[in-house]
Parts: sequence; structure tokens; C-alpha cells
Amino acid sequence: MSGTYLGMPAFPKAAKTSTQNTQLRANLTRATRTIRDKRATAVTELDDWAQLRSAGKDIKDRTLRHLDRYLLQAEEAVTAAGGVVHWAADAAEANRIVADLVHAKGEREVVKVKSMATQEIGLNEALAAEGITAYETDLAELIVQLGDDLPSHILVPAIHKNRSEIRDIFAGAMGRWGRPAPEGLTDRPADLAEAARLHLREKFLRAKVAVSGANFLVAETGTLVVVESEGNGRMCLTLPETLISVVGIEKVVPTWRDLEVFLQLLPRSSTAERMNPYTSTWTGTTDGDGPQEFHLVLLDNGRTDTLADEVGRQALRCIRCSACLNVCPVYERAGGHAYGSPYPGPIGAILTPQLRGLQSEVDASLPFASTLCGACYEVCPVAIDIPEVLVHLREQVVESGGHRVERAAMKAATWLLDHPAALTAAERLAAKSRALHPRRLPIGPAKAWTDTRDLPEMPAEPFRDWWAKNRDRKDGPR
Repeated sequence: MSGTYLGMPAFPKAAKTSTQNTQLRANLTRATRTIRDKRATAVTELDDWAQLRSAGKDIKDRTLRHLDRYLLQAEEAVTAAGGVVHWAADAAEANRIVADLVHAKGEREVVKVKSMATQEIGLNEALAAEGITAYETDLAELIVQLGDDLPSHILVPAIHKNRSEIRDIFAGAMGRWGRPAPEGLTDRPADLAEAARLHLREKFLRAKVAVSGANFLVAETGTLVVVESEGNGRMCLTLPETLISVVGIEKVVPTWRDLEVFLQLLPRSSTAERMNPYTSTWTGTTDGDGPQEFHLVLLDNGRTDTLADEVGRQALRCIRCSACLNVCPVYERAGGHAYGSPYPGPIGAILTPQLRGLQSEVDASLPFASTLCGACYEVCPVAIDIPEVLVHLREQVVESGGHRVERAAMKAATWLLDHPAALTAAERLAAKSRALHPRRLPIGPAKAWTDTRDLPEMPAEPFRDWWAKNRDRKDGPR
């Protein structure tokens, strides 16, 4: 596997490696710039985009304030419609529930709709440990799975691969997972798509159990919603006999009228489309139509703890559009794998540390994986102030004992600024020794900073001394 979430190094070390991969950077630059340019055009078509954005933010905030009520309403509606609701406090419980449901049907394989929630909990790996094979059916997720890789983007999981690399993956791996790729497969997009279609079709027709996530859960009717561009999700949601949906508790929206707002915001922000090519909805079960058994697994896995943070909870507004990734200068250069999480980019830098906690080196490093330029906030369709949350989480990291050197430096600077005589003496000493100052620091925690920039040049004398000599001149200081 070319990347791993468990045990990955902290972001600075992972990014140092990934930024040296010229092919990766070229793939990312080309793809992200194309997507963000198209998105900008799609958004400007709507005169009321700002009002839609504000409405989306308000709906999410209102829902999160009363989340307990809406979740119980959704559970009641799903149950009344013939579904079964399961509550999962964490990843282990969610994985156990899904595995038990598959075993109960006597099956050893499932087909899957693209789902961030199932990536978050490591469902595929958990099912494999139970002797169950999960087949990804989204084209990009299929590429990642066949390549023994990990997703690196929320919307386009295989964004780090180009067409030639995808052709090689299909040619080399499809046969081990099912129908092999056609002989002489080219890297033309149409040929690659056809190879994937033929490979997946036999799985759709054979599978008895499907696993999905959901983009939204409408509380008033218990209806789940999946939006997609390919139609593979529609096949998973309609053909198998049993459907299991793993859904984060923050995905609930109160009413269909609220859903209307997000069905305008999401496609333009994600794929730059006016509407999603496929919007699938399902409410419980219906005799003779679609899966005859439906299970909804409502996943917490750190979301309740996130909800308790008045600043950090805004991350739960996220509708997984990935617009923030496509404008982020850090993501564009480092790639998704450097974040050590299924949620990369700016949203991952604030969501992952809250869901998993700040105890590990990886999670404690993520709030610092940003320039705080604010581009992510400007494009977020639900107005998540990502820079605000990043700074908030950085404060938590420092208060918990992380970044000790920076904390000590700030304390020293605070003392120095509180003692003018000491500050003056330090400034004069620094000015007199300026010829001995290095342009870069060879060792120490600040070395990484000066590896890519020179230290500021020290002036010949401190400003205080210059002002003292010049301020009394009749014609003013010179």
C-alpha cells in the first residue's frame, strides 16, 4: 500500500516527502486548478449564491443545536418506513454491527457506494478481518482499491493518479479482483471507463448486500440521500436484497425544504455542475422495489465531543464538497496522503483532530498544516471559518503541552517585551553583532523555517536609538 493512515508520520515529515514527488505535484496542480476554475464559473451563475450559503450555514447550525431531537425524529421515521436503526458510539461498534449484519445474511462480499464515513471507520479492513470482501464501485475508489492505495481527495479519491497510471493499475490488478481488463487497454478515458463498467457489472448483478453512506438524512420522513455523478451508487442502492447505510449523526437535515438548499450548494461547489447527475433517495423498504431489508447505522465516533466545542463544532456543517481542498496551496503541493486521514486538506485539518483527539503526533500536527490564507473559508458553501478553528485547535495543542519550543519562545518574548531595559540591551547587542548572524539556522527547531527562507537582515542600529538621535531636530526626524 502506497500510503497508510495508521502510524503515518506527522504532517511536516509526510509533506516533506510528498512535495518532492514531481509527478504527484503535477497531477494535483492540474486537477485542482481545473476543478476550482469550473466551480468559480458555476457559482457566479447564481445571483443569490451568498444568500444560499448563509441559508446553508443557518440550517446546519440550527440542526446541530437541536441534533438530539432531529435524530430521534429520524429514527422514528426510518423505523416506521420498515428500516432498522442501529446506534454506533465509535468505529469499532459500527464495524461490528455491519459485519454481523453481513454474516447474518450468509454473505462473504458486499458492494459499496463511495462513503467517507466508512473510510473514517476503516470498514473495508474490518470486514476483511471477518472474511468479507468489500468491492468499491465508484470509479475513483475502484482505482484506489485496485492500486492498493488510499484516497487522497474527498471528491476525487484518485486525483493523485494520471490516466497512464490508471491504465497500468487496471491492466495489472483487475484480474485479481474479478473480470480482467481488456487486452491492449489504452489510457483514453472512454476505454478506462468501459473497462471499469465491465469489471463492476458482474459484481452488481451478483451482490446480495450493499453498503453505503449518505450525503443527507431528512428527519421528517427518514429519507436518505446520495448524490453522485456516475450511477454506480444507484446500482448499489437498488439491486441488492439488503442495504446497510453508515451515516454520521451530523448528516441529518430537518425537512425536505432544507434539503433543497443543499442540493443547490453541493453540486456547484463540488463538481461545478448545476445539479447532480444522480440524486438517489430511499425511505425504509418498499415491497417489490429495491432492497427488501434496510439498516441505518448512525455513527458518532467523536462527533458528540466535537459538538460540545462552541468554536470547533462548525466543522460539523461540512457537506463534503471538497472546495476547500481545491483552493488550498498546502494541499495542492503536499497531496492528501500527507494528512494521515481519510479527510485531507483544510477541512481534514480541523475535522480529524476533533474526531480523533489531539493525543497523537499526527493529529496534533494537522492544525498547523495551513498558511491561514483564508481561501478555504471564502469558498466553503456553508461558511465554515476554517482559519478560526485552526487557530483554536493550535491553542489547544499548545495548552496540552505540544510545541513546547514555540511556547517557551513566546514566554521569553513576553518577558522581554515587558522589560524595556532588557529589550533595549538585546536590540543593541543584536545590531552590533549583525555581521556574525547566519542567513539560516543550521540546527534547532527553527531550522525547518529557515530551510526555505532567509532570516531577516538586522539593521545597523535599533529603531529606538535612531529615533532618540533624530526626533529633536527642528525639521523633523530624518
